[in-house]
Amino acid sequence: MARITAGVGSSHVPLLGVAVDQGKTGDDYFGPIFKGYEWTKAWEKAEKPDVVILVYNDHASAFDMKIVPTFAIGCGERYKPADEGWGPRPVPDVEGHPDLAWHIAQSLILDEFDMTIINEMDVDHGLTVPLSMMFGQPEKWPVKVVPLAVNVVTYPVPSGNRCWALGEAIRRAVESFPEDLNVQIWGTGGMSHQLQGPRAGLLNREWDNRFMDQLVGNTDAARWIPHIEYLRETGSEGIEMVMWLIMRGALGKETRCLHRHYHIPCSNTAIGHLVLEPVEPEAA
Repeated sequence: MARITAGVGSSHVPLLGVAVDQGKTGDDYFGPIFKGYEWTKAWEKAEKPDVVILVYNDHASAFDMKIVPTFAIGCGERYKPADEGWGPRPVPDVEGHPDLAWHIAQSLILDEFDMTIINEMDVDHGLTVPLSMMFGQPEKWPVKVVPLAVNVVTYPVPSGNRCWALGEAIRRAVESFPEDLNVQIWGTGGMSHQLQGPRAGLLNREWDNRFMDQLVGNTDAARWIPHIEYLRETGSEGIEMVMWLIMRGALGKETRCLHRHYHIPCSNTAIGHLVLEPVEPEAA
């Protein structure tokens, strides 16, 4: 059967994509950020996942105020990089895994999650930047991707508890897929940042790191964090961190941390990165 072997949490700051595309990853500003991903790039080469379920949010590229799906799953064969106003990123097209994606969609809907099914869409920096951070600049992405878009752009956004529960349902869906696949799930976005208003530039190192602490081990405390706490402590865009909870929920009761990285600032944003693996219960 298919299995979720690891979870990855990462910020998806668009400026990181610019740094990759323009060859600036080793300069004084970006070097400390990208250094924290070197371990993961080597680990991914060794792990060789077949599929990544990539949880991200669209930034008015595929969706706008005409339609705002809470949870949308990409079931297509291929996704092109979106033009976000200055041309598409010079990165490979993203290859989907329609068989797994349709299986997950069916399983989630029968599990009482109302998913929006997307067969055609372009994907923006929310999805392509994490791929660049983990895989660099290949001619072809080394994994197939099931995009899972979450509305964290306009209220109402899903609760942390709902996101965690969705992750649990995704795990059940993957484990019922008959093909032998090494699947990873990535939760992206965040960490603390606010892009507008009097609190623009807000960063909260202490809160961000406490949040990452709560994704390791057997606690589920993070699923109960209320929206108002994200807004108060991490800024208006910090709510993106609920997407990390989908990743964490999919890893089961307990996790082990394999790698961790945190850096301030990047484009007035805090950079967070975690690599987790599920701790399977011992057989009786």
